[in-house]
Amino acid sequence: MYILAIESSCDETSVSIIKDGYEEIATIVLTQIDIHKLFGGVVPEVASRHHIENITIVLEEALKKANMTMDEIDAIAVTYGPGLIGSLLIGVQAAKTLAYIHHKPLIPVHHIAGHIYANRLVEEMKFPLLALVVSGGHTELIYMKEDYSFQKIGGTLDDAVGEAYDKVARVIGLPYPGGPAVDQLAHQGKDTYDLPIPLDDDTYDFSFSGLKSAVINLVHNEQQRGHEIRKEDLACSFQNSVVEILTKKTMKALKEYQVNRLIVAGGVAANKGLREKLQEQCQKEQIHLVIPPMKYCTDNAAMIGAAAYYAYQKGKIADLSLNAKATGELKYEKVSNSSS
Repeated sequence: MYILAIESSCDETSVSIIKDGYEEIATIVLTQIDIHKLFGGVVPEVASRHHIENITIVLEEALKKANMTMDEIDAIAVTYGPGLIGSLLIGVQAAKTLAYIHHKPLIPVHHIAGHIYANRLVEEMKFPLLALVVSGGHTELIYMKEDYSFQKIGGTLDDAVGEAYDKVARVIGLPYPGGPAVDQLAHQGKDTYDLPIPLDDDTYDFSFSGLKSAVINLVHNEQQRGHEIRKEDLACSFQNSVVEILTKKTMKALKEYQVNRLIVAGGVAANKGLREKLQEQCQKEQIHLVIPPMKYCTDNAAMIGAAAYYAYQKGKIADLSLNAKATGELKYEKVSNSSS
């Protein structure tokens, strides 16, 4: 089964063709990072305008790269949410148009389901498993007992981890996107600043706003005293606090739910510090760990095509009333479609 997938939830316009949920035939990603760097972050209106310009180019390039025509495509998949509403609408409208013109089934995919199923492009997913989702907009622990079954057991109460990285990067004068810059700097420094471990309790929830505020206050106080901030040390201390709580709660959940398989998903899965800590802990506890390669961590349509195959097996077919949603939990039952 060949699925043509579209991803446009933020500032990447991407189209991919995926065979049987795991084989990548062709993927094209057009990023807008250089454009949004000028503003220090993603500007929604600018992002959606560039999606309009890019979507047909990316679609044609993907088909050309795969050496396929629309007649050979079995279904159209698209990210319907969550994300920037203007950006999502471009992808959804393009997918609905293709599905209508070419008489193909339309498969709606939740963006986080896509990030989780990026791991299917690496190896077969065996259940039960635990997914740690870490990105610019999400920090969640999700238990899966079978394909396309999502039980959220914990999540962020405020800032997502990627969002905290971007804000801390801005405070210490690092360029956008902040996550990779902080990660790189952290490996050059030492953990010398006294920062709190955020929401270090018995729940599986996360909170990064307090840690972010602690960094802001520390920088402000040091500047007031005329002291120089050692950026690499502050980056190291901040990252260690983040990685410590993410790892601690993830390992606790694995033990409580009696699961020995962990997958990591989302843009922050590319973080070197988090990867190293999880690999160390999983090896120690004999947990099978899967982290997708860098190209599948950030937003891409390949992950949407992978997730769509399993969504289709569960009968998730949308009609042409499908609409974009800026927010929404990852729950199979909550996704509106014509057959369930």
